[in-house]
Amino acid sequence: MFRSTIRRLLANPPPGPCPRHRLTIVNYAALLLPDFSLILVGWLICRFTPLNRGVWQPVERLVYYLLFPILLFLSIVKTPINLGEASSLMAAGLLLSCGGVALSWSLPHLPLFRRHIDARDHAGAAQVAFRFNSYIALALAARVAGEAGSQAVAILIGVCVPLINVAAVWPMARHSESRLLRELARNPLIIATVSGLAFNLAGLQLPGWLAPSLQRVGATAVPLGLMAVGAGMQWGQLQTSRLLTAGVLAIRHVLMPAWGWLLARLLGLESTQATVLVAFAALPTASSCYVLAVQMGYRGPYVAGLITLSHIVALASIPLALRFFS
Repeated sequence: MFRSTIRRLLANPPPGPCPRHRLTIVNYAALLLPDFSLILVGWLICRFTPLNRGVWQPVERLVYYLLFPILLFLSIVKTPINLGEASSLMAAGLLLSCGGVALSWSLPHLPLFRRHIDARDHAGAAQVAFRFNSYIALALAARVAGEAGSQAVAILIGVCVPLINVAAVWPMARHSESRLLRELARNPLIIATVSGLAFNLAGLQLPGWLAPSLQRVGATAVPLGLMAVGAGMQWGQLQTSRLLTAGVLAIRHVLMPAWGWLLARLLGLESTQATVLVAFAALPTASSCYVLAVQMGYRGPYVAGLITLSHIVALASIPLALRFFS
């Protein structure tokens, strides 16, 4: 039955996005260029100015505990979620995230990887395989599918972020022998996303006088977070865990888009939702991976290098995913 299902899916590929939403490699490069620029700026400032690591460590804590949680909360509450209309897309997002988490967590148990992956490095880097850049997600969905794309990706962010943040904290808390439930309960990213989802589903709205201030605070999270990634990056760290690097990036940029395409077919998503899901699955990883790894005592420079490589690979993975899987 499974083989016949796969043959049917391959014989009937889903309809692609409307031609007016097709993007070229130049478009994707332009979309990712601001992130690259900010990472580079952070690297240059940290190494060639008096604003060295002593300055950037408090910035990392500020982003982690205040700025990024506000940004996540706002991204979830700004678009009302209709559970009835979005149920299939929500299920696809949850299954997509669960697949990425399962693949990432399984790496140390695979025969090829088992003896060549340090357990502590894997605990800190596993999140790179299934977390995503929310800022690029929102921008990309709007360009690929317009307002409908923005609404679809907001739903995906709302349902996926709580799950993937729990999955990101879990191995690090367990490996460091921290009290797992305490780490999960006090993690600011989890608190922000669960609160945002509950706020949205309850039909609440932010007061008009408060929303602009929160938006300005949240808007600073992305540039400061990316600059902190650049400040903490050390390319030499990637040389010590090449197999782990290849594994998490292959999951993030090859297996996740393929899994997203299969889910879109199995769940019967309409064209716009299917396209957005595939684009969502091919995104570069989140810059907050670095801040989370550092704050929980893991090898931040290595994770920073993975984030940078993920953004480079995304220049190819996004257009290829949309070309072959949508």
